[in-house]
Amino acid sequence: MKQGLSLRVSQHLALTPQLQQSIRLLQLSTLELSQEVEQMLDENPFLEVSEEAAPREDFGLVQADTPVSQETREFESATDSIAVSADGVGATGQNDAEPSSEAKLEESWEGDGSVDIAPDDNEWGGDAAPRKNNHDDSEVDAADLARSHESLQDHLHRQALSLRLSDEGRAALHFLIESLNDDGYLEDSLAALAAGLAGDDLEQLDALVHEFTVALKLLQHMEPAGVGARNLAECLGLQLLDHKNCDETRAAIAMCQQPMELLARRDVKRLSQLCGFPDTVIKAAMALIARLDPKPGRRFVNVERNLIVPDVIVVKSGRGFKVSLNSDVMPRLRVHDIYANALKQNRGQNGQALQQRLQEARWFIKNIQQRFDTILRVSSAIVERQKNFFTHGELAMRPLVLREIADELGLHESTISRVTTAKYMNTPFGTFELKYFFGSALGTETGGNASSTAVRALIKQFVSSESLTKPLSDNQISEMLKEQGIECARRTVAKYREALRIAPANLRKSL
Repeated sequence: MKQGLSLRVSQHLALTPQLQQSIRLLQLSTLELSQEVEQMLDENPFLEVSEEAAPREDFGLVQADTPVSQETREFESATDSIAVSADGVGATGQNDAEPSSEAKLEESWEGDGSVDIAPDDNEWGGDAAPRKNNHDDSEVDAADLARSHESLQDHLHRQALSLRLSDEGRAALHFLIESLNDDGYLEDSLAALAAGLAGDDLEQLDALVHEFTVALKLLQHMEPAGVGARNLAECLGLQLLDHKNCDETRAAIAMCQQPMELLARRDVKRLSQLCGFPDTVIKAAMALIARLDPKPGRRFVNVERNLIVPDVIVVKSGRGFKVSLNSDVMPRLRVHDIYANALKQNRGQNGQALQQRLQEARWFIKNIQQRFDTILRVSSAIVERQKNFFTHGELAMRPLVLREIADELGLHESTISRVTTAKYMNTPFGTFELKYFFGSALGTETGGNASSTAVRALIKQFVSSESLTKPLSDNQISEMLKEQGIECARRTVAKYREALRIAPANLRKSL
């Protein structure tokens, strides 16, 4: 075999640390991004928070004249290349014979100091006003309200202060209160709770069970009614004790002592036989039970976990809509001037390591800026495609898939998927996840398409206007949709109804 030298041109993709960070930041939610920023601020001394709009620094990069910067286009192009390569279609890259700018960036990231890359590290969101501190009583932030929300345990402990108890009784009551779950139920039995404290000491076990039994009676007489119950039937029964003594209350208490399956199926005849009340009283008792709270502790759950802060805000502007980023969720970061200047003047033994940290801070700021630029572009494209929704509501939603937005912006579907996951848009009709605006298409008699989101809204409208004595079945809803020109099978109606958490017709029927 004869050996020789040859020059070959090929394409390959170098996944640099900067690009990995860009992709990771793009798919983070607002909360996760905030945690990432806090962690970076703790680890990197060159990064600081800018409380006010800091003067923009020039690091040598020329800004593009187009609305989208050249760095953003390079980032999106590289992101799309990764997605294409992962799909096995191919990847764009560079010539092996000559080092590219991407390779030089990676060398600089590794801190050898051979290439002085100086991206623009001005703070993102510098033109926006800083977050206001709501010291005025007339303006209360939702997060502050959530943090000041009283928990179920605190509410019960406050009531326990007014009771005259022995030290053992107060300790037993405190233990039971702390053992409640978020719904206000006591999941473990008194014997199991006592066994966990007493161990093998049978005498102490009996004493603890007695103390817990007395404390449980006190707990179950506290507010909210139904707290401290071991199961749903006991919870409903405790709440019924507060109602006036009449036939329907007694019937409701008797029904709670029967299997809950009968009540769930609304088996009036069977319950009438077991409880000994006529059908009319049983129906009235069912209506009474329906007004009770099956989870009395839920109102005290900390609402901060469910607090959604929108990333994008859409408001009416003339005949169209204005799309803007929420300045409250955009980190205001910049490179620490004093440390950066000190590093330029004094390059000692640790110069390479510090240069790497400085470069890391600059790229972190730039990647955050690219993240919000991409979110804004995708959101603007969604608003443009779904103008009818922002004017008329969800009934006017049109079919939309990720590929349409990807083709319009020149991105890959995976990039659009990352952008629309766990990102939220505030609209005149409420706050929605960006994925909400995408939906499959259902055929119509005219040959057009209807959005599945609009069909679900139509189903919800049909159900809300139905007769309470004769609720609509899935077949009837399917026929009504066909009258509207929408081809929707019964099983599809059932799937959409379950997604909307609408009960079947037999459970929606008013007795």
